[in-house]
Amino acid sequence: MRHSSLLFLALSALLVACDKPVETKSLPRPALVMTVTATAQDEAMSLVGEVKARYESAQSFRIAGKITHRLVDVGASVRKGQVIARLDPVDTQLNKEASDSQVSSAQASYNLALAEVNRQRQLFVKKFISASALDLKESELKVASARLAQAEAQAQLAVKQSEYTTLTADRDGVVSFIQAEPGQVIKAGDLIVRIADTQSAEVMLAVPESRLAEVSLHAPVLLKMWSDRQKHYNGVVREIAPAADPTTRTFEVRISILNADNAVKLGMTAKVKFHSVNAINTSYLLIPSAALTANNGQNQVWVVDAENHVQARNVETGAFREDGVLVHKGLTQGETIVIAGVHTLNQNQLIRPITEAPHE
Repeated sequence: MRHSSLLFLALSALLVACDKPVETKSLPRPALVMTVTATAQDEAMSLVGEVKARYESAQSFRIAGKITHRLVDVGASVRKGQVIARLDPVDTQLNKEASDSQVSSAQASYNLALAEVNRQRQLFVKKFISASALDLKESELKVASARLAQAEAQAQLAVKQSEYTTLTADRDGVVSFIQAEPGQVIKAGDLIVRIADTQSAEVMLAVPESRLAEVSLHAPVLLKMWSDRQKHYNGVVREIAPAADPTTRTFEVRISILNADNAVKLGMTAKVKFHSVNAINTSYLLIPSAALTANNGQNQVWVVDAENHVQARNVETGAFREDGVLVHKGLTQGETIVIAGVHTLNQNQLIRPITEAPHE
């Protein structure tokens, strides 16, 4: 009986041992890594601005009327003197005809007064009339002459008014804005179109007040359009606003483009690099933005040690750029860091590094 009990206990222990799962060793997690390399960073200020026209004029009619024709559209290139729009000329033509009639009437009155004065002068010589009678006729002649001059001036004004029914461009450029359409009745001075001078393109940008000291009038700058970042343009600081914008607290700066070509279009985005005399080239470490994580307000990266374990390390970062973020402190050249999936790593976790080519 005792042997049977011992045999039962041994079999039970064996069955329990068979049911216990076999512990398996966790496999290293694959992780994309890169070797940190130094990059030269120019501390000269770079800002982004917009291409604007230095000269942009608002075109308006000098008289009121109804628009009958508009001969340009937005984006159309125009030449100085080219017709842009026309007003209904009926009213001005009637006014011109009325003015011409007044000139004819005033001319007839003047001719009559002149003839009367000549007769009175002859009679005065022969002592047939008094001097006061002659003075009266000469006074009438002066009045007739003044009325004739007034009528002629009114007629000239009517001619000008008739010419003002045609609106022409006052400069070469491109139509950037249209306000009025055919059939619309406008007042004198109402905006019809805006014409931007494309030959005087410049870049307008906002400079923070903390960096205004790095900008000086007539200083050379380097420009690149975002549409073609391989092409460079030379520029010069033309204007610095004397006061900051009350909302943004920035100063408006305008940059003249010295060698602008047909590739420079109004409204394009341009990157402006200033050549500051205080700028120096410093070697910083550039890492991908995806390699950076944050913990308790501290920027961190995961550094891979010699045994392929990852260790979190606080770093001090600089400027964020299109190609990554600059690291000032916390890393050294030649160290390996994880550059993907950093938010799911744990301290001292074993990884299987997948090498990434050095960041360029």
